[in-house]
Amino acid sequence: MSILPTPLTNLIDELGQLPGVGPRTAERYAFHLLRSPKEFNDRLSHLITQVQDGVKYCPVTFMLIDADQEVSPLYNDSRRDRKQIAVVEQPLDVVALEKTMAFLGVYHVLGGVISPIDGVGPEQLHIAELLARIKADKAKEIILATNASVEGESTAMYVQKLMREQHPKLKITRLARGIPSGVDIEYADQITLLRALENRQSL
Repeated sequence: MSILPTPLTNLIDELGQLPGVGPRTAERYAFHLLRSPKEFNDRLSHLITQVQDGVKYCPVTFMLIDADQEVSPLYNDSRRDRKQIAVVEQPLDVVALEKTMAFLGVYHVLGGVISPIDGVGPEQLHIAELLARIKADKAKEIILATNASVEGESTAMYVQKLMREQHPKLKITRLARGIPSGVDIEYADQITLLRALENRQSL
């Protein structure tokens, strides 16, 4: 028999499914929501539902965009250089790089990394779309900005190999080692990201 009421126990269980939320944190969140005004909880509930209905992936860059937008505003921005493409793993990596205010190219989100142990192969990532973009936008430089992890490095090497085969004259660079190994881009500080962008190296 549960000590807590069933609705509260169910909420704790669901909150515990969120990344980085352990049992104690889930309990604190649940009790906070229980004590919050109904208006706050209604608004939060509405926003959670709205995320599902109001957000989609850009068909060109695979960044997150509003549901009523055709493509990413960054891709459509005339001040951006479409011939320079930063390739990242996830949409949050774009947010981190944008905070440096040092990159004026465009982005391409792979949607993950190659990870056989997790059942993720190259065909499940947006690699084919990247190769098509290189041709369509007449790209001159590709910046491989995957994370400094085993999977991130392996994915970068795989993508580099394909680009070398199909676009031998293309300039390919990698973020410099300003980012410590094992640290995801979204958690790197802005100065580290800025130095990594400035000191990227040709491959």
